Amino acid sequence: MIYLLEDDDSIRKLVVYALKSQGYDAEGFDKPSAFWAALHQAVPELLLLDIMLPEEDGLSVLRKLREKRATARIPVIMLTAKGSEYERVEGLDAGADDYIVKPFGMMELMARVRAVLRRREPAASPAEYRVGKLVLSPEKHEAAVAGQSVPLTMKEFSLLCLLAENEGKVLTRAYLLDQVWDLGSEPENRTLDVHIRSLRAKLGACGAQIETVRGVGYRLKDEDL
Repeated sequence: MIYLLEDDDSIRKLVVYALKSQGYDAEGFDKPSAFWAALHQAVPELLLLDIMLPEEDGLSVLRKLREKRATARIPVIMLTAKGSEYERVEGLDAGADDYIVKPFGMMELMARVRAVLRRREPAASPAEYRVGKLVLSPEKHEAAVAGQSVPLTMKEFSLLCLLAENEGKVLTRAYLLDQVWDLGSEPENRTLDVHIRSLRAKLGACGAQIETVRGVGYRLKDEDL
């Protein structure tokens, strides 16, 4: 699926039509709020992103995408009337994969889309995390303590992997809520605490490795440290 965030109706309809004619699934959005809502349902293979938008500009949208683990690797092609060297560099430095200036030809755009998709690589994921007797396999969605399998829900597993990926580091409540539930703006939400309690119970003796840092958040540490 390719998403297009463009507030100009004629450009949006033309680009979506061109993409579909080339065999791509495509959906267009006229404002960021509609795009963010769709992103909760499905993460696209590629985003075509205008800069001058209502509600918030495209560079702000791009920076937010790059800050979140779930969306950080979405390829992005900026589509904009801003064509100065400074503006192109600004877009690329913000994390854009390519930059095309309006007005553009459909053949050039399709070539850029194909090129970016060819360069797209799956996110590198370690075969497993090992923290003391706790072993996590992201590829298999398996968790084990001292060789014994531990059944976890999707959110519990995602939360534990995030803690394991940052072993020893204190992760704030807001960061964990944002990365796992996209609720970073709701630090008083009790969802995180419920999942931490559940993880500690399921991990048994290794549950104590999930340490509460009062007033800040949580961290996963090696039991021997």
